[in-house]
Amino acid sequence: MPRRPSSLSQAPVRLDIADGRGDVLGDILSLGLLRNVLYKQIDARAPWGLDMAARNRAMLYIVARGQARLEVEGEEPVVLEAGHVAFLPRGPAHVLRDSKATRPSAVCDGTPSRATSRPTTGTRRIGGRGARTSIVAAFFELHRAPPPLLGRPPSVVLFSGDASTSDPLAAATIALVLAELEHPGPASVLLLQRLADVLVVRAMRSLTQQQACRARQTRGLVALSDPPIHDALSLMHARVEHPWSVAELAARVGLSRSGFAARFTELVGEPPLQYLARWRATRAAELLRDTTEPVSTIADRVGYESTPSFNKAFKRWQGTSPGAYRREARGSTRA
Repeated sequence: MPRRPSSLSQAPVRLDIADGRGDVLGDILSLGLLRNVLYKQIDARAPWGLDMAARNRAMLYIVARGQARLEVEGEEPVVLEAGHVAFLPRGPAHVLRDSKATRPSAVCDGTPSRATSRPTTGTRRIGGRGARTSIVAAFFELHRAPPPLLGRPPSVVLFSGDASTSDPLAAATIALVLAELEHPGPASVLLLQRLADVLVVRAMRSLTQQQACRARQTRGLVALSDPPIHDALSLMHARVEHPWSVAELAARVGLSRSGFAARFTELVGEPPLQYLARWRATRAAELLRDTTEPVSTIADRVGYESTPSFNKAFKRWQGTSPGAYRREARGSTRA
């Protein structure tokens, strides 16, 4: 029988493990974006060029050495120097090359899936025999039904590894990436993947601050900079199973029912209960994919009193039944 402590000072200390639920940006990134499916190092020598078609994946490029010209459809071209990072959250068509005069080659490596979710090693060598450019490329799977808050990010988010940048933590992360590339060791691929994740989070966090300075009609991440709407989103994310009503949410954040509903719809892009229903389906998809819990249990965990009503709602937002979704997810994992 365990010996009981003889004094209060000997009592075991309980360490509560932090639960990220309720952190809205963390939730939507972890479920809607941060599923790193491919990592690659590119060793390019001039002349070189890559022509990437629009795809359902976000992309992150880190220039470790040399320079690269990035041309994104609908945006002004930018020249990336060593230590620069470009994050393309919507997977737009773009060209990456050494100069405007170089004719790029189409990239045909296919669309990543969970079947290719393991880190890949090796360096892809392209181009001729001229000036050298080294690039770290990371690709992130996009959820089939991303939350509205991720629906309108800019085509390109740029970072610099300059220590004088307004985001010193991002600069420090970039420095770690460059150092790891210069002196790789065991598990370098895994470490670089995690550092790429950090840069994506920093990029999306910066967007919530940038969009707060734009016009009120801008929807999406700007909602996280509005205190009452951010609080309402946090409540829904923290307790997705709760039978929230518009009136209760409005009261909790100190707004009238009509004022809250209009403000939420304006900033988020859809009414509060529609957002909640969509988010419940997104959480349920994660549970179907990553656990063996029965569908009835998952239905209860995301706030549905009956399995039939959950099945109907899930199919509306995910385009397939819970059972079919789970079979597809398991099949792609085994492939």
